[in-house]
Amino acid sequence: MKGFVDEPNYTIDLLEDGTTLGDVIDNHICEQALAEKNAFFVADLGDIVKKYTLWQNVMTQIKPFYAVKFNNSQAVIEILAALGAGFACTNKSEVALVLSCGVAPENILFTSLCKQLSHVTNAAKNGIDILVCDNETELRKIARCHPNARLLLQIATETHSEGEEMSMAFGSTLKNCRHLMESAKERGVQVVGVKFHISSSCKDMQAYTHALSDARCVFDMGEEFGFNMNILDIGGGFCGSEAQLEEIYRSMRPLLDVYFPPESGVSVIAEPGSYYVASSFTLAVNIIAKKVVARDQYDHPLDVEPSLNDEPAFVYYMNDGVYGSFASKLLEKAIAAPSVHKKSSKEEPVFASSLWGPSCDGLDQVVEHCLLPELEVGDWVIFNNMGANAMGGQSIGDFQKPPIYYLISACDWYEMQDAGVTLESAMKNFLAIPSCFQLGQEDRISAPA
Repeated sequence: MKGFVDEPNYTIDLLEDGTTLGDVIDNHICEQALAEKNAFFVADLGDIVKKYTLWQNVMTQIKPFYAVKFNNSQAVIEILAALGAGFACTNKSEVALVLSCGVAPENILFTSLCKQLSHVTNAAKNGIDILVCDNETELRKIARCHPNARLLLQIATETHSEGEEMSMAFGSTLKNCRHLMESAKERGVQVVGVKFHISSSCKDMQAYTHALSDARCVFDMGEEFGFNMNILDIGGGFCGSEAQLEEIYRSMRPLLDVYFPPESGVSVIAEPGSYYVASSFTLAVNIIAKKVVARDQYDHPLDVEPSLNDEPAFVYYMNDGVYGSFASKLLEKAIAAPSVHKKSSKEEPVFASSLWGPSCDGLDQVVEHCLLPELEVGDWVIFNNMGANAMGGQSIGDFQKPPIYYLISACDWYEMQDAGVTLESAMKNFLAIPSCFQLGQEDRISAPA
């Protein structure tokens, strides 16, 4: 079956006007009703194009290097490559994937701070020279395995969110940066810039101004040592909203103009990841089992109306879980409650519910508590915003990775061509089955073969 993350071939459905994402999901659920009722993704590639355009319009001075670890779907890599993005890789498998999509080595960063020796050697072999480093052990490793490397020193930043300190576990202090530069000079390794990272949970925009000030200090140190400092990497942490992008850029723009103006020759880059892919992927999951439990056995606080306290609670098991597409739950990222894919009236009662994966493992809880109408085995639930951290799950027992059905609207497709992405360029790989781009009613939703 085409469409899997780790398969090289896939098809894209071109949707005519009036056909929606919901229509595509409905179509595949109808197909699955006659098959095995496996979970599946639907990915709107037009959403990725819109996110790229938004980035270009707001973050005008900053080139994006997509963080591949968030979603290694080949279609995502190819569409971002065709649009002109660079790529930030953390291991040699990601490097191999990106290179196989025709991306030039100079458009690839190797950003892992804990690098396996063979991965450093692989980067050197493939001409990937820009590596990130934050300590002397890594520097010695790079000097030994990749003497032509050009280093970005990652600096530590401190950010604060509501009631919680979010100090980075990685990153060098300013004092240690001087020591690293001394060591790099002794070993003949070039330092060319600075990287920092601000968490998406950080609401204090002063974190960016502090980080930019620190980065300028490190640039000055580098120039003292004779290094050609010409790259500033502001990392990731972009949630995907236009308001957040505008707020971040507005807070950085004054200091960028002062410390790193265009005439300085410094390239300002970033590593957006979930920003591009989170909202573009939707996951449909089937209910495979259920339990009815008494309210006094339900392990979540009873935050419902008193009139519901005598009602039963339900525990549902799905054919995908945290060891698959919901892996982000293991990263302590909350999963939003799903929508139910069946007709129901507004008057239909709702019940306290929890949703679990199929492993029967105590860690495999996807949603701790939500209010849903009573579901039956065979019903479908839909999770939105599932494009980040959902593509790398391993198969557990008989539960396989869900296939991905790609789509793009005719409007988005033509806008993409207007942006210079043509069939004669890297986008030619998208048309694995050209007939799926016919706009007739019979072809508007064509599942992978």
